[in-house]
Order: sequence, then structure tokens, then C-alpha cells
Amino acid sequence: MLDVIVVGAGISGLVAAYRLQRSGFEVAVIDAGARPGGVIGSVARDGCLYERGPNSALDTTPLIGELVDDLGLRAELRFAAPAAAKRYVVRGGVLTALPTSPGAFLATHLFSPSAKLALLREPFVRRARPEAEESIAAFARRRLGSEFLDYAVDPFVAGVYAGDAEVISVRAAFPKLYALEQRWGSLLRGQIFGSGERRRQNESAKNSARSFSFARGMQTLPDALAAALESITLNTRVTRLAGQGAGAFTVQGEQQGRPMEWRARAVVLATPADRAAELIREHAPDAATALESIPYAPVATVAAAYPASTIAHPLDGFGCLVPRKEQRRILGVLFSSTMFEGRAPAGTALLTAFVGGQRNPELARLPDDDIAALVHAELGALLGASSAPLFQAVTRWPRAIAQYTLGHLGRVERAEAVGRALPGLFLCASWMGGVSVGDCIRNGHAKADVMAAYLRGRA
Repeated sequence: MLDVIVVGAGISGLVAAYRLQRSGFEVAVIDAGARPGGVIGSVARDGCLYERGPNSALDTTPLIGELVDDLGLRAELRFAAPAAAKRYVVRGGVLTALPTSPGAFLATHLFSPSAKLALLREPFVRRARPEAEESIAAFARRRLGSEFLDYAVDPFVAGVYAGDAEVISVRAAFPKLYALEQRWGSLLRGQIFGSGERRRQNESAKNSARSFSFARGMQTLPDALAAALESITLNTRVTRLAGQGAGAFTVQGEQQGRPMEWRARAVVLATPADRAAELIREHAPDAATALESIPYAPVATVAAAYPASTIAHPLDGFGCLVPRKEQRRILGVLFSSTMFEGRAPAGTALLTAFVGGQRNPELARLPDDDIAALVHAELGALLGASSAPLFQAVTRWPRAIAQYTLGHLGRVERAEAVGRALPGLFLCASWMGGVSVGDCIRNGHAKADVMAAYLRGRA
């Protein structure tokens, strides 16, 4: 009889398992994949190091530094190069740097003079009713105007969620933005006065936090977490979850046709929403229906290496985001070899492009050769890539990122009601509490503490 079984070896599940094990509980992790980390995956090829999923994470909470130190990864930690501080947005087919200071904002051509003047009205816009639910597009249009929606908010939403700003819930997907308006009545006032609270909590705003990775890529983190766990079983699909009463669960699985079974006092499902729905349907049908209704955006990532001399753009930044209004076929491009040193040999430029999302889901389903061709064409148009790439590597994620659409918080509340049907069953994944690596670390940590309290109370 184990204390906890964690189903799913993504970052959320690994952090929860690691935290519980450090608290003295006996934990086992089960995952259907061949390696830990979920969508995280680092690949070395021809002297380059590229990512199949997240290319970096933001150092937004002290929990990240504590985890890095606990795992002995401090020497492996790498922060983005100073040259990557600049962010670009495409306007009129041209990459334009996002302004980072009042002076740069006044001088930028990214926003028109009328849009800049309209921003002066933001502190006087009435806050929304607390109970109202609004899309991030409606929120931005109301407070900042259509131009800021088109060339700041929409590309940002595409960069984070690969989503559609018209249907993403501001309250669910950007809770701190919603809280700024509710508390201060203004985003500008909230940004100024809320900075003191962030300092007291030792947290960084996402727009100012440093990006980090590791010398051997993001895969370093899940690999270190998995190595620190006493029990992790891969290539094993969980087929059924049964509550045995008196605080006991049976988890059944299958590994290469061989049945397997575990028993534990508590279970955490750290899986995508649809997978969790399959396992809880017989116990909580409404919770399963709520989970199944959470949409996911399909995304294809394309790592492309070019001779640096054949790229016209200086690649002097983090990358560029592409607004919907530009009607291009990619969501954005990361300048991977600029972001972190050692990602490509001298004289080679490594780029990572993103295709599909809720904007153009059909593009993410094209054959690999077609995706690679359209990315090369877009890089030629936007960055001046004038030669054939040294290589391109396409990775498909048919269900890449959970979409926090309107009504999302209600769906999460319905899903969490499964804990009433099966006390001791907990949910923890990127479809709740944030999709970023930092969000998953924080949420896994918090869920482990809740479970520890439950287990001690049962004891």
C-alpha cells in the first residue's frame, strides 16, 4: 500500500511527487510515455540543441530556484543572453521592437499616435462587474483600444496559449490582469502600485521575469526530478481507477500487454483533461463531461538551422510574434541561437517556428514536408532567409495547450467535484492554474501540500 500514486509524469505530476516524497510519503509515478516531461523534450542534432516543446521558462517564483538547488542543477542553469532582451512584433510585414520604456513607447512605430493618445483614458475606464466574464479581447478593446488588442494582446495570447483572444477568458487565463483592474480600477495604476506587493512576495511579473533553461536543454529538469524519485514507471498506460473505500485506491495499468496493479491511499491525476475524464467517468460522470469539454490547440513546432550569413535580420532578440491581423501562416519565431549560448555552432542560426494553434488549426495537421516548406517561406519573407536550411525538424502536438476559454473556471470547479465522489483523488495539470512551466511548478508544489495535509488527517 503506497501513500500516493501520481498518474502522469509531466512537470506538474513530477513536482507534486517530488514534494510529497520529500515530505516523507511513499510515492509512485506512472506514465504512458517513454520518457518523463510530457511536452518537454530537448534534442541534439548536428551541433545544435533544439526543443520540441517549451524553449524556456520564466523565473517568476522563488519555488523555481529552490527546486533547482534541491536537485543540484544550479551549475546547469542558464539565463537568456542579454541580446535576447528585445522582443519583436510583426506589423506591415516588418519586425518592430516592442517598446520597453516610456521614451521608446513614444517613439515606436508599432502603435499609431492616436492609439498612444487613447491610452491616456485607460485610468478612467470603469472596471467590469466582479461577476462578469469577459474575453481577453473584449477586456483589451474596452481598456486599451483595438490597436493594442491587434498588435500587443492578440500576438501575446497566441504566443502563450496558441489561442484565440476572442474566446480566451481573461479571468481564467490572466487572473493577475483581472485582479489589477478589480483592485486598482486601472491596469496602469495596478502596475505601479502592485509592484510593491510582488516584491514583498518575492515574485516577479511575467513581463519582467528572466527566461531560463539549462545547459543541455529543458529536458534536464524533468530528467532530474524523475531520477530523484524512488519509483517511476514509464511506457505504462493506466486503464482503470477504482476506489476501495476506507481511503484506498486500486490503479490498474498495462505495460506492453502485461497487466499491472497498484494500491494507494491517495491518487493525483496529472494528465491532460481528456485522459483524466476517461479515468473518472464511472465515478463522476459530470466531472468527466466538464473535462472533455476543455479544448486544446494543435501546434507544430519547426526547428530550423541556417547559415547565419544567409539571414538578413540580425536576430538581435528573443524572437517575434505574428498578430492575426498580419494574415501570415506562423504564430511566431524564436531566435533560439540568440536566446541561449551554445545552442548552435558558430556561423549557424537556429530558429524555432510555431504553426497552427486555434488561429489556423488545419496548418498543424499538414504533412511534415508541407509544414517545413511553409515555415521556410515565412522565414524568407519575415527574416530574409535566402538559402535552404541546413536542417528542419517538425514536431507535432495534436493537443498541445489547454485553452482557458469562456466558462473555463466553471468547468474546473465541476471537475474538482470528483473529490467528493472519491475522497483522496486529486487533479493537477496544466489545464488548471496556468499552462507555463512556472505555473506547473507552483501548482504541483501547492497540490502536494494539500495532499500531505489530507494524508496526515486520514492517519
